[in-house]
Amino acid sequence: MPVNNDPEATEQVGKRQVNGVLGGLKKSYPEAECALRHANPLQLLVATILSAQCTDERVNAETPALFARFPSPQSFAEADIAEIEELVRRTGFFRNKARAIKESATALVEEFDGQLPRTMEELLTLRGVARKTANVVLGTAFGIAAGVVVDTHVSRLSQRLGLTARTDAPGIEKDLMALVDQSEWVYFGHSLILHGRAVCKARRALCGECALADICPSALPA
Repeated sequence: MPVNNDPEATEQVGKRQVNGVLGGLKKSYPEAECALRHANPLQLLVATILSAQCTDERVNAETPALFARFPSPQSFAEADIAEIEELVRRTGFFRNKARAIKESATALVEEFDGQLPRTMEELLTLRGVARKTANVVLGTAFGIAAGVVVDTHVSRLSQRLGLTARTDAPGIEKDLMALVDQSEWVYFGHSLILHGRAVCKARRALCGECALADICPSALPA
């Protein structure tokens, strides 16, 4: 993105850029949505906790048995932690994740009448839930655009596309929320994640296959 000392001009450049990015993403991923398989908000919360430093494919492979064994917040809250650990072992960091799931479920039972809260502030009180997880749950389960999901893909692509110069997730989310219309926040995160997995990969960006190459300041020469 061109350097400009005029904040208003810089913002306009950023908005034009993000509109171009959105247009390209919608052509490539018109139905972009969360890749984590779930049947209800609780399952999405658990799956998102498990997805930390783990692929969605691995999480999707492990959660059917987990959800069959523990179908409710009450069942997770009353579970033997060792049993949860065994069922989520292959997702990595399984002890921390199992503890986060059990303690979050306990809080849901004791403080929220067994229902997932629908505000960022309340979700952030649950163990293992940071803004990324809360944004996934709010946006996907409830259609509430409270922010933009910023994972490693969104972080990488936002920088490559010239939408932010920041490297920290809170800063990147703040910049994206300023540039992207709130009605597009949920879609934008999901579509960037899909594009990061399929085309704009971390080790080798496939610029020759990218629908955004003509507006990407980081695109490699053909």
